Amino acid sequence: MNRRFLFLLGSSRAEGNSELLARKAAEQLPEGIGQRWLSLADHPLPDFVDLRRDSDHLLAPPGSNPRLLLDATLAATDIVIVSPLYWYSVSGLTKRYLDYWSGWLRTPGIDFKATLAGRTLWGATALAHEEQEVAEPLIGTLNNSAAYMKMRFGGVLLGNGSRRGDVLNDAEALARAKTFFAREPRPARFPYEPATT
Repeated sequence: MNRRFLFLLGSSRAEGNSELLARKAAEQLPEGIGQRWLSLADHPLPDFVDLRRDSDHLLAPPGSNPRLLLDATLAATDIVIVSPLYWYSVSGLTKRYLDYWSGWLRTPGIDFKATLAGRTLWGATALAHEEQEVAEPLIGTLNNSAAYMKMRFGGVLLGNGSRRGDVLNDAEALARAKTFFAREPRPARFPYEPATT
């Protein structure tokens, strides 16, 4: 299967530090690998309603934002969550998208979990802290989501930046970006265990 990357931008602003970092990493992907970039702010999802105790979730109508994001997710071999670190986890836009996975798991006829199994979940995030350990909850969210779905986890590319464009001054992050997608992802393991120092 030819690889197709889906970059989901979870920031409320365009061209933020997380997006800039992800684009630097994406520049290194070989020619011929598909890339699709979707902003969750440009394709807002309604509040997620959990119907699991009541009924199956119905397939969203064509042309709706939930259907666009579902179809894009199912078509991707590699899903990259590009979210700034907000209160030590993913942004609200990103969390809402992941909440929709719960509904898609129960939508008849799409076999969401089996389709995503074996595919890869990645992350890219910028944080305003020097201590990267504060991103552990975000990393845990993505790792555990991948583990539940039986996906592989490519890890999270971390960079430092608060003001717009700051991450482009983070030489270490830019160096990691050059080889980030060349790394071999591992099967996600549950629960996520932070690195010990």
